[in-house]
Amino acid sequence: MQDLQPFEWGRLLWGNAPLPYAFEILFRTLIIYLFLLLMLRMLSRRTLAQLSVAEFAIVIALGSAVGDPMFYEDVPLLHGLLVIGAVVGLQKLHSLLILHSEKAETYLEGRPIELVRDGVILLEGMRHARFSQEELFEQLRVAGLRQLGQVQRAYIEQSGQFSVIRPLDPADPGRPGLPFVPPWDLEPPRFCEDGATPGAGDYACTNCGTVRRIRSEALSACPHCGERRWTHATLDPLTQDRVPG
Repeated sequence: MQDLQPFEWGRLLWGNAPLPYAFEILFRTLIIYLFLLLMLRMLSRRTLAQLSVAEFAIVIALGSAVGDPMFYEDVPLLHGLLVIGAVVGLQKLHSLLILHSEKAETYLEGRPIELVRDGVILLEGMRHARFSQEELFEQLRVAGLRQLGQVQRAYIEQSGQFSVIRPLDPADPGRPGLPFVPPWDLEPPRFCEDGATPGAGDYACTNCGTVRRIRSEALSACPHCGERRWTHATLDPLTQDRVPG
Protein backbone atom coordinates (compact mmCIF):
# COMPACT_ATOMS: atom_id res chain seq x y z
CA MET A 1 0.00 0.00 0.00
CA GLN A 2 1.39 3.34 -1.01
CA ASP A 3 2.22 5.67 1.87
CA LEU A 4 -0.33 8.42 2.38
CA GLN A 5 1.07 11.85 1.69
CA PRO A 6 -0.59 14.80 3.41
CA PHE A 7 -1.98 17.64 1.30
CA GLU A 8 -1.98 15.78 -1.98
CA TRP A 9 -4.23 18.20 -3.81
CA GLY A 10 -5.18 15.73 -6.49
CA ARG A 11 -6.37 13.21 -3.88
CA LEU A 12 -8.05 15.90 -1.75
CA LEU A 13 -9.97 17.48 -4.61
CA TRP A 14 -10.56 14.57 -6.94
CA GLY A 15 -9.68 11.30 -5.22
CA ASN A 16 -8.49 8.25 -7.09
CA ALA A 17 -11.38 8.00 -9.57
CA PRO A 18 -10.65 8.55 -13.25
CA LEU A 19 -11.73 11.85 -14.78
CA PRO A 20 -14.68 10.43 -16.82
CA TYR A 21 -16.28 9.34 -13.51
CA ALA A 22 -17.38 12.99 -13.10
CA PHE A 23 -19.91 12.43 -15.89
CA GLU A 24 -21.25 9.36 -14.09
CA ILE A 25 -21.67 11.45 -10.91
CA LEU A 26 -23.68 14.02 -12.88
CA PHE A 27 -25.81 11.25 -14.38
CA ARG A 28 -26.41 9.65 -10.95
CA THR A 29 -27.36 13.01 -9.46
CA LEU A 30 -29.82 13.73 -12.28
CA ILE A 31 -31.55 10.34 -11.92
CA ILE A 32 -31.79 10.54 -8.11
CA TYR A 33 -32.99 14.16 -8.25
CA LEU A 34 -35.75 13.45 -10.75
CA PHE A 35 -36.89 10.34 -8.89
CA LEU A 36 -36.92 12.23 -5.57
CA LEU A 37 -39.08 14.98 -7.09
CA LEU A 38 -41.49 12.33 -8.34
CA MET A 39 -41.68 10.72 -4.89
CA LEU A 40 -42.14 14.05 -3.07
CA ARG A 41 -45.11 14.82 -5.31
CA MET A 42 -46.82 11.89 -3.60
CA LEU A 43 -46.52 13.48 -0.17
CA SER A 44 -49.13 15.87 1.19
CA ARG A 45 -48.47 19.58 1.29
CA ARG A 46 -48.82 19.50 5.07
CA THR A 47 -45.96 17.01 5.20
CA LEU A 48 -43.75 19.35 3.21
CA ALA A 49 -44.74 22.44 5.23
CA GLN A 50 -44.64 21.10 8.79
CA LEU A 51 -42.58 18.15 9.94
CA SER A 52 -43.70 15.89 12.76
CA VAL A 53 -41.25 13.70 14.64
CA ALA A 54 -41.93 10.74 12.33
CA GLU A 55 -41.61 12.92 9.23
CA PHE A 56 -38.37 14.40 10.50
CA ALA A 57 -36.98 10.88 10.82
CA ILE A 58 -38.04 10.23 7.22
CA VAL A 59 -36.18 13.34 6.05
CA ILE A 60 -33.01 12.03 7.70
CA ALA A 61 -33.49 8.64 6.05
CA LEU A 62 -34.05 10.28 2.66
CA GLY A 63 -30.92 12.36 3.08
CA SER A 64 -28.77 9.25 3.38
CA ALA A 65 -30.63 7.36 0.66
CA VAL A 66 -30.32 10.26 -1.78
CA GLY A 67 -26.72 11.21 -1.10
CA ASP A 68 -24.90 7.87 -1.27
CA PRO A 69 -25.92 6.71 -4.77
CA MET A 70 -24.98 10.09 -6.23
CA PHE A 71 -21.22 9.67 -5.90
CA TYR A 72 -20.32 6.29 -4.35
CA GLU A 73 -19.42 4.01 -7.23
CA ASP A 74 -20.11 0.86 -5.16
CA VAL A 75 -23.74 1.91 -4.45
CA PRO A 76 -25.98 0.91 -7.41
CA LEU A 77 -28.59 3.39 -8.55
CA LEU A 78 -31.39 0.85 -8.26
CA HIS A 79 -30.59 0.28 -4.59
CA GLY A 80 -30.88 4.00 -3.90
CA LEU A 81 -34.14 4.24 -5.84
CA LEU A 82 -35.52 1.27 -3.91
CA VAL A 83 -34.71 2.90 -0.56
CA ILE A 84 -36.29 6.21 -1.58
CA GLY A 85 -39.43 4.47 -2.83
CA ALA A 86 -39.70 2.41 0.37
CA VAL A 87 -39.29 5.46 2.62
CA VAL A 88 -41.92 7.46 0.72
CA GLY A 89 -44.24 4.43 0.71
CA LEU A 90 -43.92 4.14 4.48
CA GLN A 91 -44.77 7.82 4.81
CA LYS A 92 -47.88 7.32 2.68
CA LEU A 93 -48.89 4.40 4.91
CA HIS A 94 -48.31 6.59 7.95
CA SER A 95 -50.57 9.29 6.46
CA LEU A 96 -53.34 6.77 5.70
CA LEU A 97 -53.20 5.39 9.23
CA ILE A 98 -53.63 8.77 10.90
CA LEU A 99 -56.33 9.71 8.37
CA HIS A 100 -58.54 6.69 9.06
CA SER A 101 -57.75 5.91 12.71
CA GLU A 102 -58.00 8.42 15.54
CA LYS A 103 -56.17 6.00 17.84
CA ALA A 104 -53.32 5.68 15.36
CA GLU A 105 -53.17 9.46 14.98
CA THR A 106 -52.99 9.95 18.75
CA TYR A 107 -50.31 7.29 19.10
CA LEU A 108 -48.17 8.45 16.18
CA GLU A 109 -48.74 12.21 16.28
CA GLY A 110 -49.59 12.86 19.93
CA ARG A 111 -52.17 15.36 21.19
CA PRO A 112 -52.21 19.13 21.65
CA ILE A 113 -51.07 20.14 25.14
CA GLU A 114 -52.82 23.00 26.93
CA LEU A 115 -50.39 25.35 28.67
CA VAL A 116 -52.57 28.31 29.74
CA ARG A 117 -56.25 28.52 30.61
CA ASP A 118 -57.96 31.81 31.46
CA GLY A 119 -54.72 33.54 32.40
CA VAL A 120 -53.37 30.72 34.60
CA ILE A 121 -50.42 28.49 33.66
CA LEU A 122 -51.25 24.77 33.74
CA LEU A 123 -48.14 23.37 35.41
CA GLU A 124 -48.93 19.74 34.55
CA GLY A 125 -49.16 20.64 30.87
CA MET A 126 -45.90 22.57 31.09
CA ARG A 127 -44.13 19.55 32.58
CA HIS A 128 -45.63 17.21 29.98
CA ALA A 129 -44.53 19.49 27.12
CA ARG A 130 -41.12 20.09 28.78
CA PHE A 131 -41.80 23.80 28.42
CA SER A 132 -40.22 26.31 30.79
CA GLN A 133 -41.87 29.49 32.02
CA GLU A 134 -39.28 31.57 30.14
CA GLU A 135 -40.06 29.73 26.89
CA LEU A 136 -43.79 30.29 27.44
CA PHE A 137 -43.33 34.00 28.07
CA GLU A 138 -41.11 34.31 25.01
CA GLN A 139 -43.76 32.76 22.77
CA LEU A 140 -46.45 35.01 24.25
CA ARG A 141 -44.34 38.11 23.68
CA VAL A 142 -43.80 37.03 20.06
CA ALA A 143 -47.62 36.86 19.79
CA GLY A 144 -47.80 40.51 20.89
CA LEU A 145 -49.05 39.91 24.45
CA ARG A 146 -47.87 41.55 27.66
CA GLN A 147 -49.48 39.69 30.54
CA LEU A 148 -51.26 36.40 31.18
CA GLY A 149 -54.67 38.01 31.64
CA GLN A 150 -54.74 38.55 27.86
CA VAL A 151 -54.56 34.77 27.22
CA GLN A 152 -57.72 32.64 27.14
CA ARG A 153 -55.93 29.50 25.94
CA ALA A 154 -52.40 28.57 24.83
CA TYR A 155 -51.43 25.23 23.30
CA ILE A 156 -48.52 23.24 21.95
CA GLU A 157 -50.05 21.72 18.84
CA GLN A 158 -49.37 18.25 17.43
CA SER A 159 -47.02 19.82 14.89
CA GLY A 160 -44.98 21.40 17.71
CA GLN A 161 -46.18 24.90 16.91
CA PHE A 162 -47.35 27.30 19.62
CA SER A 163 -50.87 28.75 19.36
CA VAL A 164 -52.61 31.41 21.45
CA ILE A 165 -56.34 32.14 21.79
CA ARG A 166 -57.07 35.74 22.75
CA PRO A 167 -60.34 37.47 23.70
CA LEU A 168 -62.78 37.78 20.80
CA ASP A 169 -62.64 41.58 20.92
CA PRO A 170 -59.17 42.72 19.74
CA ALA A 171 -59.57 45.89 21.81
CA ASP A 172 -60.25 43.92 24.99
CA PRO A 173 -57.16 44.25 27.22
CA GLY A 174 -58.23 41.15 29.14
CA ARG A 175 -58.11 40.80 32.91
CA PRO A 176 -55.17 41.79 35.11
CA GLY A 177 -52.50 39.11 34.93
CA LEU A 178 -48.90 38.12 35.55
CA PRO A 179 -46.71 40.50 33.51
CA PHE A 180 -43.90 39.22 31.30
CA VAL A 181 -43.00 42.46 29.47
CA PRO A 182 -40.23 43.56 29.73
CA PRO A 183 -38.52 40.14 30.07
CA TRP A 184 -37.71 39.38 33.69
CA ASP A 185 -34.06 38.79 32.85
CA LEU A 186 -33.85 42.45 31.83
CA GLU A 187 -36.23 44.11 34.30
CA PRO A 188 -37.64 41.82 37.00
CA PRO A 189 -40.90 42.96 38.62
CA ARG A 190 -41.11 43.87 42.28
CA PHE A 191 -41.85 40.71 44.24
CA CYS A 192 -43.93 40.37 47.41
CA GLU A 193 -43.55 37.35 49.69
CA ASP A 194 -46.49 35.71 51.47
CA GLY A 195 -47.14 37.24 54.86
CA ALA A 196 -46.55 40.74 53.54
CA THR A 197 -49.32 43.34 53.46
CA PRO A 198 -48.52 45.23 50.25
CA GLY A 199 -51.76 47.18 50.11
CA ALA A 200 -54.98 46.88 48.14
CA GLY A 201 -54.76 45.66 44.57
CA ASP A 202 -54.51 42.66 42.27
CA TYR A 203 -51.53 40.35 42.77
CA ALA A 204 -50.38 37.49 40.55
CA CYS A 205 -48.58 34.33 41.58
CA THR A 206 -45.15 34.40 39.95
CA ASN A 207 -45.24 30.64 39.29
CA CYS A 208 -48.66 29.99 37.74
CA GLY A 209 -50.21 33.44 37.27
CA THR A 210 -53.21 32.96 39.60
CA VAL A 211 -54.56 36.43 40.48
CA ARG A 212 -55.82 37.43 43.92
CA ARG A 213 -57.47 40.72 44.86
CA ILE A 214 -56.08 41.98 48.16
CA ARG A 215 -57.77 44.64 50.26
CA SER A 216 -55.98 44.93 53.59
CA GLU A 217 -55.13 41.31 54.40
CA ALA A 218 -51.68 39.73 54.11
CA LEU A 219 -50.63 37.62 51.17
CA SER A 220 -50.55 33.84 51.62
CA ALA A 221 -49.35 30.89 49.56
CA CYS A 222 -50.92 30.51 46.12
CA PRO A 223 -54.01 28.26 46.35
CA HIS A 224 -53.30 26.82 42.90
CA CYS A 225 -49.60 25.86 43.10
CA GLY A 226 -48.39 26.75 46.61
CA GLU A 227 -45.94 29.42 45.42
CA ARG A 228 -45.18 32.07 48.06
CA ARG A 229 -44.01 34.91 45.82
CA TRP A 230 -46.35 37.43 44.21
CA THR A 231 -46.17 40.54 42.06
CA HIS A 232 -48.59 43.22 40.93
CA ALA A 233 -51.09 42.05 38.31
CA THR A 234 -51.89 44.84 35.87
CA LEU A 235 -53.49 45.38 32.49
CA ASP A 236 -50.41 47.26 31.28
CA PRO A 237 -47.24 45.86 32.84
CA LEU A 238 -45.09 48.64 31.41
CA THR A 239 -46.69 51.16 33.76
CA GLN A 240 -45.88 49.33 37.00
CA ASP A 241 -42.74 49.75 39.07
CA ARG A 242 -39.97 47.30 38.23
CA VAL A 243 -36.62 46.50 39.73
CA PRO A 244 -33.77 47.80 37.53
CA GLY A 245 -31.85 44.99 35.81
